[in-house]
Amino acid sequence: MRILLLAALSLILTACYSFRGISIPEGVERAYVPVFKNNALTAPPTLPLDITEALRDKVRDEARLLITDEQPDIEMRGTLVDFRVSAEGATAADETAAYARLNRLTIVVAIEYINLRDPTAESWKSNFSDYYNFDGSVALASVEEEAIEEILDNINEKIFNRAFAGEW
Repeated sequence: MRILLLAALSLILTACYSFRGISIPEGVERAYVPVFKNNALTAPPTLPLDITEALRDKVRDEARLLITDEQPDIEMRGTLVDFRVSAEGATAADETAAYARLNRLTIVVAIEYINLRDPTAESWKSNFSDYYNFDGSVALASVEEEAIEEILDNINEKIFNRAFAGEW
């Protein structure tokens, strides 16, 4: 009975994994994600490492790939391109407060994806960005951790979908 239950659970988990539409090229088991370069002068000094670790975790956990620098099958190189705060007008959700001022933190990263296992396979370069709006009367420092976490989650989802789900 216990074996039957484990087999059923395994089948269900496999179905969920496949349902997401993840497509990992045949034979790909290892990925290399070096620490992101930092080309954003105003970014917090630890942000390139934070982005790198978040992407490594996502690839390891969701694509089930081993993260290594020894004989990788794919490589995902990243560069932190932009980290900026800009003043924005009120959004449609803020219609009642016609003069509400918002600030927007935007992060942009560039990714180069290379299939090292099959040089004839598609490799690509692309920029990914996301933003976080916050009240204009609030200092970035008070929302920065939450904002960066949310932005990185969204950017990494976009990168992952481009690399492994064929979504663009």
